[in-house]
Amino acid sequence: MRTKAVVSPAEDYGFFGPDSVCWKVFTHPASVTVAFQRTVVTEVLLPELAASVAATGSVTKRPALRYDRTLEYVATVAFGDSASVVAAADVLVKIHRRVVGTEPVSGTTYDGNDPASQLWILLTQWHSLLLTYELLGPGPLTPDEDRRYWAECRRAAAFQTIDPDDVPRDRGEMRAYYERIRPRLAGTETAQRLAAAILDAGGTLVEKGPWWLRRCAPLLRVAMRKGTVATLPHWLRKVAGVRQGRLQDALVVALLRPGLALLARRPRTLASLLRTVSPSTYPVMAPVLLGVPPLDPSVVTPEAAWARSGLATPREQVGALAGWADGA
Repeated sequence: MRTKAVVSPAEDYGFFGPDSVCWKVFTHPASVTVAFQRTVVTEVLLPELAASVAATGSVTKRPALRYDRTLEYVATVAFGDSASVVAAADVLVKIHRRVVGTEPVSGTTYDGNDPASQLWILLTQWHSLLLTYELLGPGPLTPDEDRRYWAECRRAAAFQTIDPDDVPRDRGEMRAYYERIRPRLAGTETAQRLAAAILDAGGTLVEKGPWWLRRCAPLLRVAMRKGTVATLPHWLRKVAGVRQGRLQDALVVALLRPGLALLARRPRTLASLLRTVSPSTYPVMAPVLLGVPPLDPSVVTPEAAWARSGLATPREQVGALAGWADGA
C-alpha cells in the first residue's frame, strides 16, 4: 500500500485508456525491456536516424540516461494524461528543430522533424512492441485487436509530424511498409556501431539499483541482447551486423517467456523494477500498473486536446515552417 499511496493520479486516461489494445501490449514486461531495445536497434538502421543519433553521442556515452528519457516519452504518449502528452509533443518538435545535419555516407540531409523519419520511428516502435508481446508474451492478438491496435497507432501519430493516413491499418500493411523501406536501410559503420552499443547496454540499466540487482547486470545484458536478436528477422540481423543461431533463438525465448509471464502477474514488482531502470518513466506508468485511477476517468481525442491547448500540432508547426500544410 505504501508504494501505491505515493503515486499521483493522472488528470485523465489520456488517449487510449484501460480498454485499449495499446495498454494491453505496452504494459507487458517485454515492452519496457526487449521490445524497447529492439525498437532502437531497428531505428538506427535507417542512415539518417543513425547519423542524427550518433551526433548526440548519448547512446554510447550515456545509454542509461538515453533509455530513461526515451522510454519516458513513449510511456507519456501511451499512458500520460492528455495535457502531459500535448506538452511533451510540443517540446519534442522544438527539440527536433535542432536535429539537422548531413548523413556522411550518402551526403543526404536529415531533419529530426521529417515526417518520413518520424513515421519510421513510430512504426518500428509499435511493431516491435507488438511482435515482442506476441513472441515473448501471451501470444497473437485477435484480428479485431489487431485492427484496433493499428487504429490506436494512427491516433499516436497525431503527436508527431506524421500524416495519419500513412500509418498502416493492419499488419499486412505494416509488412508492405517494411518492404518499401527495406532498400533504404543500410548497415553502415555508424549504424552497426550503434546497434552493438544498444545491444550491450542492458546491464547499465541497473547500475543505480540495489547491490543484488547490480550483481545481475551481466546476466541481464546477455538476456536482453539475445532476446532482442531473437526477435529480429535474419535479413535485419545481417544489416545490423549481428549473428545468432536458431538454437540460441529458441533457447532464449523458452527462458524469457515464463520469467516475463511471472513478472506480468506481479505489477508491483514490475513497477518497482521500473523505478530503478527508468525513474523518469515510473511516475507515468505506475498509476496504470498499480491501478490508481485518474481524477477524470475519460479518454480524450487528440483533436480535442490540441484545441484545448491552443497550440499548433507538430505537423502544423513543421508544415508552416516548410511552406506546406494539410489540405493545401
